[in-house]
Amino acid sequence: MAIRQIRIIGDEILSKECKPVREMNGRTRELIADMFDTMYDGNGCGLAAPQVGIRKQIVVMDIDDGNRYVMINPTVLKQSGTQTGPEGCLSVPGKNGEVTRANYVKVKALNENMEEYTLEGEGLLARCILHECDHLEGKLYVEKVEGELYDVEPEEE
Repeated sequence: MAIRQIRIIGDEILSKECKPVREMNGRTRELIADMFDTMYDGNGCGLAAPQVGIRKQIVVMDIDDGNRYVMINPTVLKQSGTQTGPEGCLSVPGKNGEVTRANYVKVKALNENMEEYTLEGEGLLARCILHECDHLEGKLYVEKVEGELYDVEPEEE
């Protein structure tokens, strides 16, 4: 597949709400595959469609738990508990910040076959789900940072 250009903070599309996906087609399947490639290329654990310039409610995630997640038109059903920790974003390169989010989340979404499912997550998975769902509403994590953003050392390859 292809690696797409990641939109960076300040790009207008990152502040816009995304539209629901109505049907699965070849272009949407290609977008999902490209989103995974782009996320892996950037060493991310999640990526939302607006981050590659597409205003659709599509999220891909891989938090190294043995699963690859696709969420289309996700809706948060339940949140509980809290966790505070460092958060970063491929659209805010080189920066991290401390963010408090729910420690548990339950979402309803469609998979890549447009079949409805629910996903429950705790810890990092909950953080990733909520972070990516924020993107679909035109919100970046920097709006939730407690204190200041700080520089992140680039990973050596």
